Amino acid sequence: MGKPFALAGPELKAGDKAPDFEVIDGKFQTVNLAGTGEGVRILSVVPSLDTPVCDAQTKRFEDEAAKMSDVKIYTISMDLPFAQKRWCGNFGINHVGMLSDHRSGSFGENYGTLIPGMRIESRAIFVIDGNNQLKHVEYVPEVSAHPNYEAALSAAKEALANK
Repeated sequence: MGKPFALAGPELKAGDKAPDFEVIDGKFQTVNLAGTGEGVRILSVVPSLDTPVCDAQTKRFEDEAAKMSDVKIYTISMDLPFAQKRWCGNFGINHVGMLSDHRSGSFGENYGTLIPGMRIESRAIFVIDGNNQLKHVEYVPEVSAHPNYEAALSAAKEALANK
């Protein structure tokens, strides 16, 4: 196991109201919680798309997003929008939305994923329902480990069934 890092912000739990945030999209436009839509959403948080586990995590959610048209999936990282766009172009990512927390760190501070000394996000998954309630929260304790994809996908499907 690697060296533990302190995270900025609260540790959220399923049942909590999803906090608002401000990130930027590929056109450097501000996106907040409302801007992610009104239905079920999966927020997949990664340290950097240019690392193997983050790459695999985002590709896995891309595959799932193609099958789950009723669920919006976003990857959030500190990567600049230019890097996110380049990475998506290299791998044909068309279904997962890319959001950058680079400008303010607002997402990381409000969702408890910011590693302040390194200014990157820790790996986490949040499933939000149409009422902006967190239905699933996973903070992955080891940055090199994968999240529990099945638990997140199951929570998203359950949230869809209960809308």
